[in-house]
Amino acid sequence: MFERRIPEWLRHAPAPSVRGFALINGFEAVTRGLLISVFPVALYDALGDARTVSALYFGIGIVSLLTGLLVPFIGRFIPRRWIYITGTLLYILGAVLAASGAWWAMPAAVLLYSMATVITFVCFNAYVLDYIARIELGRCETLRMFYSALGWTAGPLTGVALVALWRPAPFLLSGLSACFMLGAFLYMRLGNGRLITRAKRPPPNPLAFLGRFFAQPRLVAGWLFAVIRSCGWWAYVVYLPIFALENDLGQSLGGALLSVTNAALFLSPLMLRWMQARSVRHAVRTGFFFGASLFLLASLLAPLPVAAVAALFGASLFLILLDISAGLPFLMAVKPSERTEMSAIYSSFRDVSGILTPGIAWAVLMVAPLAGIFTAAGVAMASAWMIAGRLHPRLGSRRITLEPAE
Repeated sequence: MFERRIPEWLRHAPAPSVRGFALINGFEAVTRGLLISVFPVALYDALGDARTVSALYFGIGIVSLLTGLLVPFIGRFIPRRWIYITGTLLYILGAVLAASGAWWAMPAAVLLYSMATVITFVCFNAYVLDYIARIELGRCETLRMFYSALGWTAGPLTGVALVALWRPAPFLLSGLSACFMLGAFLYMRLGNGRLITRAKRPPPNPLAFLGRFFAQPRLVAGWLFAVIRSCGWWAYVVYLPIFALENDLGQSLGGALLSVTNAALFLSPLMLRWMQARSVRHAVRTGFFFGASLFLLASLLAPLPVAAVAALFGASLFLILLDISAGLPFLMAVKPSERTEMSAIYSSFRDVSGILTPGIAWAVLMVAPLAGIFTAAGVAMASAWMIAGRLHPRLGSRRITLEPAE
């Protein structure tokens, strides 16, 4: 008589690993990458000018920020896995709405994608901090970038090409990728993460962790790096395609350049080796210095649109270096007992930059041409370069002594 056995992968969840987290992030890159260059152009065509687009993104940024800050509070009543699943379902719903073609569907889809991004990001970072050792965070960030390279490289150009062939195509393909992202998460069975036991005290006020955040300068500095880096990406992803349209450089130029830029993600393992041979501090300062210089150069070269676009393209390569390095000062400073709360704080950089960038852009466009936005981005990155000078020179280096088990 044969003994019926339950497959091993059903009896025991696969051990969470750097590679598993990178796979989930790879599917998210496809989900977002397909539409990252489609959304700004579609909104510009629908609304007619850059100022109105900026105002819309400003409002969406405020909603997304509030959503991210509420995730830890909601997590007291709803298990983390269900919050993450909700985020992926918002991606799918947003894709269906955008594909419908209704007049109100595009702004609603952008809002749903923004909310889905912040919800999944909060949960994803909390899971990473639960299961990945601090010394492995650099490798995790690098492998995450490497796995997402295909989505961010092929996605933008593929998205704008599919829109020309059949308008709903990139939205439906993005929704399908979100389904695979949800499937990978369910397969890993991450549950609600590891429980960190604390003293028997009543839970803190939902906003109490903001005080603990501001009391730790390393966390504040790391969060500022993430905000300013994200503002740089906003200036590149949203306003470069509009700059190209206004200067008759073609509707697909923004997507094509973003795809070429993101091909540099395949170089992320080499960037990691370069960073490890020096320090996190050196990598962060290098990224912000050259990014600032090239954004400012682009604003000066605005009368020569092709030269300005070339300078912006160069700046984007250093934004990728910052994607690998600029988040590490924050992640390495988080206490185990504050993982979920500080993950929510960290994730707010997307929404804060989503409020600051279109808000500042709206103000700049009242008194200056579009190139003024690139000037503002360059000044912000130069400020981050100066702040990064205060980081510890050996931040991220391997210690001789082993870390105590958590």
